[in-house]
Amino acid sequence: MVEKLAGAARAEALKRLSAWQEVPGRDAIHRALKFSDFNQAFAFMTRVALLAEKMDHHPEWFNVYNRVEITLSTHDAGGLSARDIELAQRIDRLVG
Repeated sequence: MVEKLAGAARAEALKRLSAWQEVPGRDAIHRALKFSDFNQAFAFMTRVALLAEKMDHHPEWFNVYNRVEITLSTHDAGGLSARDIELAQRIDRLVG
């Protein structure tokens, strides 16, 4: 079972994710992205979906036209885990 991040490990992990924000009232992180059009947004979501499937760790997300919002939290752990941090970092690398 995946364990929830806490204390110094959590603080250190969050320092590495400058583009992500903690979600108020929830143990999760969130990032909003904007692309030039729907095709770019959908292509990005497809790349993330393939990555998430390989990791067996799936994001919560929302898409309208050129905007994509992603929320990460590990339901099995009851909050933020190392898996969320790893997926966020991989998403950041896809964004560039």
